[in-house]
Amino acid sequence: MKKYVYILLALVMCGCGNRYQYIPKDIEAVEVEIVRFDSAQLAVRTDSVRQDIEKLYADYEAFMPMFVEGVLGLPSEDTAYLCALYADFLTDTVMGFAQTNALAKEKFAKVDSLQEALNMGFSRLHYLYPEWEIPTVYLFVSGFNSTVIYYEDMLGVGVDMYLGGDYPYYNNVVYDYQRPTMQKEYVVRDVMSMYLAYHIAYNSKYNRLLEQMIFRGKQLFLLSQLLPEAPAWQVIGYTEEQWAWCEHYERAIWNRIMEKRDLFKTESSVLSSYMNEGPFTAEVTQDSPGRLGLWVGWRIVDSYMRHNQDITIYDLIREGDAQKILEQSFYKP
Repeated sequence: MKKYVYILLALVMCGCGNRYQYIPKDIEAVEVEIVRFDSAQLAVRTDSVRQDIEKLYADYEAFMPMFVEGVLGLPSEDTAYLCALYADFLTDTVMGFAQTNALAKEKFAKVDSLQEALNMGFSRLHYLYPEWEIPTVYLFVSGFNSTVIYYEDMLGVGVDMYLGGDYPYYNNVVYDYQRPTMQKEYVVRDVMSMYLAYHIAYNSKYNRLLEQMIFRGKQLFLLSQLLPEAPAWQVIGYTEEQWAWCEHYERAIWNRIMEKRDLFKTESSVLSSYMNEGPFTAEVTQDSPGRLGLWVGWRIVDSYMRHNQDITIYDLIREGDAQKILEQSFYKP
C-alpha cells in the first residue's frame, strides 16, 4: 500500500443538509491498488482456454478461486467444466456476453477517475479508522453475475454491471428499478458501501424498524463524509428525481410512518418494505422510491449530528441507542 501526502478538496455542501467538516483537509493519503483482472480475463483465447485459465490461477493465486467460487458459483478445482463454460462466455452473442465483454473493455479502458475517487474515499476512511486494512480492488467481468464482492482484503467490481442503465442486455438480468444506478458513476459508492457494511456491525439489542433505520442512516452519514463530492442521491443509490421526490414529500413520509407506528414494528414484511431494494416502498405509497427507511434514517442521523456538534463520527458509529439518536435529533420535517 503506497502512502503519500496531498491536499484533499474542500467538502461540497449539498444533499442531506450541510456536510459538516469531520475530516481535516490535510491528511495522509493512501493509494488503492487496482488490479486489472478483467483485462487478463478477456485476453483468454478460445484456442488455448485451458492453458490461459491455468495462467489466471497462477497469476491471480488469491483472487481467481474467489472469482470462480464466489461469482461463477463453481468449485474452483473443476477446471474442465470451467474451461468449457469460459469458451461459451467469450463467444456467445445470444445472451450478449461477447458484446458486453467488448463494451466493458471499452468503457473501462481508462480508470483514472475511478482511481482518484477510490484514493480519496479510502484516504478519508484511513484517517478515521487507520486500523482497517485498505483492500486491493480487482476489476472483473462477471457474466451478469455480480456487482461488488468482498473477501478478506480483496474487493472485486464486476465492470459489466456498470455499462449504463439503458444497456439492452440488462433486460433479462435485472429489474427495471435497478437499472438507473448501473453506471460507472456508482462504482465507488458501491465499493465503499460494501466495505462499510463489512466493517460496521449492527450494535443494538432491538430489531425494530427504528434500529434498522438508524443503523443504515449512520452508514450513509459516514459514506457521505467519505465521498464529499458525490451528490446525495448518488450516495444512497437513488436517481436525482427520486431524491427530489423524497425531499418534496418528506413531511408526508414521516407522518405516514408515525401514523402507522411502523417505527416500533419488528415484522419482517415491514422491515423488508422499508429497508430492502424494490421498485417502491409499499408501506408508504407506490409512487415512492424503494428503501425509504434508509433515506429517513439518514435524515434523522444528519439532524442528530447537526444538533449535537460535539459528537464525533466515532461516537455516532458506536452509539447503539437508536431511541436516543431519534430524540436528540429533533427531527421534525
